[in-house]
Parts: sequence; C-alpha cells; structure tokens
Amino acid sequence: MNKKELELYVHIPFCVKKCDYCDFLSFSCSDEAKVSYTRALLKEIDSQPDMEDYQVVSIFFGGGTPSLMEIDLMQKITEQIRGKFHISDQAEITLEANPGTLTMEKLQAYLQMGFNRISIGCQSLSNTELIRLGRIHTAEEFYESFLLARNAGFDNINVDLMSALPGQTFENWERNLREMADLAPEHISAYSLILEERTPFFQKQCDLDLPDEDTERLMYEKTQDILREYGYHQYEISNYAKAGYECRHNIGYWKRVPYLGFGLGASSLKNEERYSNTSDWKEYLKKSDRPESIKKSCEKLSRKDQIEEYMILGLRMNCGVSEKDFSGQFGCTFDDIYHDVINKYVKTGYMQRTEGKITLTRKGISVSNIIMADFIL
Repeated sequence: MNKKELELYVHIPFCVKKCDYCDFLSFSCSDEAKVSYTRALLKEIDSQPDMEDYQVVSIFFGGGTPSLMEIDLMQKITEQIRGKFHISDQAEITLEANPGTLTMEKLQAYLQMGFNRISIGCQSLSNTELIRLGRIHTAEEFYESFLLARNAGFDNINVDLMSALPGQTFENWERNLREMADLAPEHISAYSLILEERTPFFQKQCDLDLPDEDTERLMYEKTQDILREYGYHQYEISNYAKAGYECRHNIGYWKRVPYLGFGLGASSLKNEERYSNTSDWKEYLKKSDRPESIKKSCEKLSRKDQIEEYMILGLRMNCGVSEKDFSGQFGCTFDDIYHDVINKYVKTGYMQRTEGKITLTRKGISVSNIIMADFIL
C-alpha cells in the first residue's frame, strides 16, 4: 500500500540573544531549561497516535537556534522520531544553525543522526549591517561555520540573506549576493526585511534609515538576474536553488502536504485541520504528554479556506498552480471560481496561463501580495 506523505517540524526556541527584527517564538535559556524542554518534546512525540498510513518525507528542526542544543539532547530527539514514525530513506532532514554555534564535532554528529541539509542564518556579509541587525556573529564567523559544514561533509547547504536593511544600498546588497554565490551554497533564501510589530525595529522604524521603495524593489528584481549568473534559479518568491536542491520541506508547505509540529508554539496541518501548540512555557512542560491539552488553537478548514490556501500558497512558486490538480481536489475549475480575477491579471501581464498552469509573471511576482489578496473569496 502506498503511504501518504507527511512532514515533521521540531521547534527549538532557544537563542543566544534575540535579534532586534525577530518576532519568532525564541529566547535565551539555561542548560537546565534545554534538558527540561527535551524531556517535554520526547513526551509529546511519544504520545502522538500511530500513523501507519503515513511516511515522513521531510523533517525540519527550526527555531530559535537548534544548533545551540547539546549533541546528546539532539540524539534523543532524533531517535525518538525514528522510533515513532516511518521515515523515508530519501527524506530531507534539515537543521537550522547560526554562525558561531557550530563545531566539527557537532556537524559530524548531525550527519550520523541523519541530517542531510543544513540552513545557516547569515543575513549579511557586512559586519556593519550585522551589528545594526543585532546579530551576535560576524561575517568571519559565518565563513568559518560554512567551511566547517562543507568540510564535515554537508553537500546541501542553505544560507539566509536579508535585503533592505538599515543603511543598505543596492551596491551593498549586490556585494552580499555575489560574495555569497562565490561560496556556492546549494540554496539561497533571499528575504526583504519586514518590520514586525512587538520588535525593537518596529518601535524605532523612523530612525532606521531604511532604503526607499525604489531601491528595495531594485534589490528584489535584480536578485534573480544576479543569482542566475551563478547557476541558481528562482523557484519561489524568496528562494533560489541549484538544480535538484530546492527545499522539499518548504515545497511541501506550499503544496499543503500534511505536517505535524512538535514543540512550543509549533503548528500542524492534518485532515484539513490546523492547530498550534501553546506558547506558554510552563504549560507546555507540564502537559506535553497530552497533545490535546497543549493545543492553543484549532481550526477546521472549510472548502473555501482550502481553495484560498491552494491558490495563495501555490502562486508563491514559479511553477504555479495546476488546473488538473485543482479540479481533482475541489471538483471544479479555476474559472468556476476565479474567472474574473485570473482574466484581469492575465490581460495586464501579471499572470500567465499556459500548459494547464497559472503562474505569476516576473512583473506579477514583484506585486504578489496585492495579487494574492484578490484570491481571498
């Protein structure tokens, strides 16, 4: 019997220091807190109902900074997962890491645990920009961490870069991109800075000296051209990869593959139900062996919700959305629901409809948020 695909996400909320732009669920902690959290994670994983009909095709350890965890704690978590779920032999298993938190001993241990992809949060190769962001590492520490990962044997490395930073010019951004591409990571995630509420950056945005809209747009539009020179293709709004190294875990999210999230505040999607764990530290530690009791929110997705998500998430990818797949899932055509919206954007050159697919054009990608808002029913 063919098993259904399933993805797993494990949230490690610990950081050395929270960055000034970050609104993720993360904080500094003691060694004792790491041990307590690991114990709670193991209980949550173990208490999951059996899922014999599913095969895990990707696992993602995110944070926070998972690479802050001691090796023995990571081993316990990965062993618990392997004992509980059927993991595909070809599963993509990713670890997020920050420069300055990696050692050769850790990296070799990660490989032995089954990790085959590492994602390093660089954000910038300019020490001036890193200081402005409140990052704890230097560009030199990033280079050291990258080379350690490569020398340890990782042949699938992603690097995160951010544009539109305080005081950043287009020339600064291009220099960051080219210097990173010269290192030849298999994948580059290139995001624009977003000012999130409840962050220090949001509170002091008037004093940040951010690039103007034209410069920010130029940074985004030229990223594809610059990275293409180095053999990268854009396969999603903010993601670029060498052939065969697209992030399978994220593609699963965009294609609405079921996923289970473990840990503080982690989200899950299964049987068209979306739910998330509590973000309360004490509650999670106390009740993690009872999955139902740590659910903070639970939403049964309606057919309308599913259609909206299919379109909005699918249009993020350069391959777009499939008319055949849409009809198979929802029993109707694009035109039954979105005829006017699609025609409007095709006529104005923001979308194209070819070979049974609808995709955003390059012109459309640059204003994708506005377009996707029109797909909310």
